Amino acid sequence: MDGTPSRPALKRSIIVVSVIALAAIVYLARPAAQGGGAAGGGASTTLPRLVDLGADKCVPCKMMAPILEELRAEQAGRIEVVFIDVWKNKEEAAKYGIDLIPTQIFFAADGRELFRHEGFFAKEEILAKWQELGVTPKGS
Repeated sequence: MDGTPSRPALKRSIIVVSVIALAAIVYLARPAAQGGGAAGGGASTTLPRLVDLGADKCVPCKMMAPILEELRAEQAGRIEVVFIDVWKNKEEAAKYGIDLIPTQIFFAADGRELFRHEGFFAKEEILAKWQELGVTPKGS
């Protein structure tokens, strides 16, 4: 041997490096609720946060829209309400690892995920869930 790696050894090395790089990318892109990234709370707020992931063309999502607007107005200064259109903003939506829409994710003020719900979620149920999670919404 002349000290150069054999072709199979070189292929294995390339595969190992590729797998490690992919694992690092996945680790850095995962939601904050799993311990990394900034998907959960973000650094811009110290408020608990409700993130609704949906699409403006999805029927249950359309039903959620006025509820989210009411909550955004009524809970201003107490709970941040965010809507992400998963079809228009695929990169941002991917950070949350959702399976279906609409999905509502409740985050603590520090960005930890507290609860996740899939499907339509009535306003009263959302407020009750915040209460259960230890956040007292306005008007409760």
